[in-house]
Amino acid sequence: MRRMKAASLFDLTGRTALVTGASGGLGARFAHVLAAHGAKVALVARRKGELAAQVAAIADEGGEAVAVEADITDRTALTRAFDEAEKAFGTVNLVVANAGIAPASKLIDETEESWHKVMALNLDAVLFSAQEAARRLIAAGQHGSIVVVGSILGFGVSRGVGAYCTSKAAVHQLTKSLALELAPKNIRVNALAPGYIVTDINRAYLESPAGETMKAAIPMRRFGRIDELDGPLLLLASDAGSLMTGTILTADGGHLLPL
Repeated sequence: MRRMKAASLFDLTGRTALVTGASGGLGARFAHVLAAHGAKVALVARRKGELAAQVAAIADEGGEAVAVEADITDRTALTRAFDEAEKAFGTVNLVVANAGIAPASKLIDETEESWHKVMALNLDAVLFSAQEAARRLIAAGQHGSIVVVGSILGFGVSRGVGAYCTSKAAVHQLTKSLALELAPKNIRVNALAPGYIVTDINRAYLESPAGETMKAAIPMRRFGRIDELDGPLLLLASDAGSLMTGTILTADGGHLLPL
């Protein structure tokens, strides 16, 4: 029987990855993790300066990366992002569709403009990214992995972010539908659904009295650290998860268990 060490299972050498929303937060972390495990990574986002800083940091860590400034809700810009990644490193065979927004708003007050903005980035851009990746992989005769970033709020809702919850529930179903359709082409599609992870964006709130109340409802009695998504991401991205497709993988400290 062939035995493989963990390092081999999670090795991404030879992969070309494209990560959306990679200028900061989870997206930047995901890009660093993929690069650290051998992938060449295209970081895609709208903030040019932040992208350049992340690419430089990855280079300092011994990885290879390029920055691609693009608004991925624009199909032309998204196609160009894939073109630039392909020009730099070859066919994109690993996508992390991470970009998303979660504006605070009650659904009864939600404007048409705000609703469409959330859906355009959180849902439509995920589909468009998957389409672009799959079409290129099929044309190149390659297999690949598409990792979609979902949320535990795709399973249960929270007050004040109804549009976000709706988009993530749709993303979970989109993940399953894409997985079913693309499985015969050996293109895996899975979603990583984090719970509450502390980042620079939400740190102040999660460390506030309101955050402490939220924390008390989590079975593990704490929020997640950003590095605790490294393992789940690598499982879905690498050959360690080669039989996994259509999976919605939660990492939430047991948050969903009582629901």
